[in-house]
Order: sequence, then structure tokens, then C-alpha cells
Amino acid sequence: MLELVTTKTDDIAMLMDGVGRRARAAARHLATASTEVKNRALNAMADALIASSTDILAANAEDLRAVDGKGLQPSFIDRLTLTETSIAAMADGLREIAELADPVGQVIAAWDRPNRLRIERVRTPLGVIGVIYESRPNVTADAGALCLKAGNAVILRGGSDSLHSSRAIHRCLVEGLKSAGLPEDAIQIVPTSDRAAVGAMLTGLNGAIDVIVPRGGKSLVARVQNEARVPVFAHLEGLCHIYVDASADIGMARRIVVNAKMRRTGICGAAETLLIDSAAIGTHLMPILEGLTEAGCEIRASAAVLKVYPGLKPATEEDWRTEYLDAVISVAIVDGIAGAIAHINTYSSNHTEAVIAEDPKVVGRFFTEIDSAILLHNASTQFADGGEFGMGGEIGIATGKMHARGPVGVEQLTSFKYRVHGTGQIRP
Repeated sequence: MLELVTTKTDDIAMLMDGVGRRARAAARHLATASTEVKNRALNAMADALIASSTDILAANAEDLRAVDGKGLQPSFIDRLTLTETSIAAMADGLREIAELADPVGQVIAAWDRPNRLRIERVRTPLGVIGVIYESRPNVTADAGALCLKAGNAVILRGGSDSLHSSRAIHRCLVEGLKSAGLPEDAIQIVPTSDRAAVGAMLTGLNGAIDVIVPRGGKSLVARVQNEARVPVFAHLEGLCHIYVDASADIGMARRIVVNAKMRRTGICGAAETLLIDSAAIGTHLMPILEGLTEAGCEIRASAAVLKVYPGLKPATEEDWRTEYLDAVISVAIVDGIAGAIAHINTYSSNHTEAVIAEDPKVVGRFFTEIDSAILLHNASTQFADGGEFGMGGEIGIATGKMHARGPVGVEQLTSFKYRVHGTGQIRP
């Protein structure tokens, strides 16, 4: 059982160096592990989660008691809270990952040269991945499983608020590794809540860590991006937009907007800004706003919206830049698809945007001229999720443009190498 380490800050570097060295050794083992062995571990982990659900819920209750009365946002508490249903969902996610094709060794492309050299581009593990996350104990299972399937070792550093929950989940992952004969160090959780451990991970632990994945608020992601000395898969805030065109089916638009905002308000795929075509003010605006109001959503409206629906809270410039993660949405009128594109390109965090329209030209412009990681047509932004993409889960939604973009699943947790086959060729 992993015990929490309390140590002086001066000793954190030595502690984390040991974590890194063990992870690197485990990564070498995982790189050659068979698909069958990895899948056996994943299924054993899922079984352990179900068998240990009582212990996990007790640990989660301890975390929830510790944050009670701190005035934290409902979205924070929602992400922190575990239930029998969410534990079962974690177990199902691990089993789904086990069912995925193993990316390691997969030939991505192959071609023959005129000199008869045969060249193949083949997927390989990244090596060791560091995952730093806040108040999301389910990330412990998702990240551990995805990294394992892709042949990577992982070092997990969860938030102090979810420490007991994450450790309880981690014990189940280790149980699965042991049952399959894989090294326990393949999935490690940082054994200290000292923030200096994060700084140590960002240095790369003397070359042990190949990439860092941050999951959390703006301050965490900003720190990781500013201080990391290794590549980062950045998961920025989800300032997601929905544009409703005049060509949209009114009933569909109302259902999608309410779902995108209110299904779960605290996730990164929740819609934060609604844009309505000026040509649809008389037809679409009121039914959609009434749907949001009936669902309990607070609306912050532009001046043009207030003229039609007085009494709403006026939107400020800051509202267009805010990820609420709550039952709040900002609403503006725009001049058609051109106005929607201009607004989104000004305020978007490049995470997820949706267009509701029947006009194919509108959809074409939306898909072509907006450069966010995920774009949806006639569907809720809440589908911005690796599981919904058929990836079995995700470590996060990468909003950058290098290597991984969008949901980061098993394929995105691999690199590649070239294999060149010859028949005795030499270069003249």
C-alpha cells in the first residue's frame, strides 16, 4: 500500500528522482509487453474497482468532508464527488480501453522507394508521461489505463483535495498490474502533497519524463506551460460556443442548446456562449432563451438580446471571456455566420464549438474558418469527450496544435519510428 510521505522540501527532489527512475525502468518493460498481458491488467483493474467500491467511496467521503465549508464552486464539488455509478463507469471505461486496438507496433504508413527500400512508419510508446490534475479522482483510472494500453509508464500527481480518493483508485490499478505480472511502478502516484513535487515533475526528473499532461484550472495549466522543460499536451479552459443559424430547426436548436449548457455545467465541454443569427431573432431567440430559463440557467445578455427579452442580466466584456462551469450562459446576436466566426475567433479557447444549421454553406464556412480542436454540426458540445469519440476514455482535450489535438486517447499517447527494410542497398 502506498503511504503518504511527509518530508522536507529539500528532500522532494530526491524523492521524485526515485519516482522518475522507477517509471523509466517500468516503461522499458511496458514497451515490449504483449497486448494480451496489458488487457489482462486492465480487466483486473476494472474488477478491483468494483470490488473496492466501498473503500473508494469511504475515501471520497473523507475528501468531501475536508472541503466542506470552504465555499468551493459546485463544479469543483461535482468533479470531486464519486458514486457507485461513477465507479462502475470508471470500470467500464477500463474494459472499453482493453477492447481497443493496441496502437503499439501499428504500421501507420508504408511505401517503397525506387531503389527498392521498404519504409514503414510504426507507432511506438512515448515512454513516461506525467499527469498533473486537480479534484478529478476519475483521472487516476483514465490516465493510468490509457497510458498502460499505449505502452507508457505514468506518474500521477492528483490534487490535494482528491488525495484519498485517488490513492484508493490507484491501489486498484496496482492490483491489476500485479495480477498480470507487470511492474507496479508502471503506474505511480506521487506520494506527497507538497507542491514542490509538481515543480520537480516539470523539470522532467532528469530526463525520466517525456511529456506532461495538465488537467485543471487556468492557473495550473499556465504554470505547467510556463515552467515545463518537457513537451506539454495543454488542456486549456473550455470556452465553448454554439451558433444558431436562421436555417436551424427551432426544436432541434432548443434541445441542443439546453443540453449543451445544462446536462453537466462543470465539464469543459459545457457551452458558455450562445450566438444567435440576427435573421433568427423573431423565430429562434425566445424559444431557446425560455428553454434555458426553464432549465434554471442564468442568462447574461447583450444589448440586442435585452431589447427582445428585457430583465435579463446585462453581459459585460468579461462575460465573453469567461468559462462559467456553472448554470450561466452569455448570449449575443451576431450578423449571420460571418459574425459568429468573428466572435468565436476573438474569444474562443480553441476547445469546442458547435453550429446548428440546415444550410450546408453555413456549415461549410463554420468548419473551414474556425480553428478549434473540436467542431460539431447539429450536436451538443457535451459530446466533446474521448469516450463519446469511441476512444474508451481520454486524458484530456488538447487545445494546442502540436502532436495531439482534441481528445487525447491511446493513439495520441504514442509517437512513431521508421523501419527501413533493404536487400543490400548502399548509397552512391
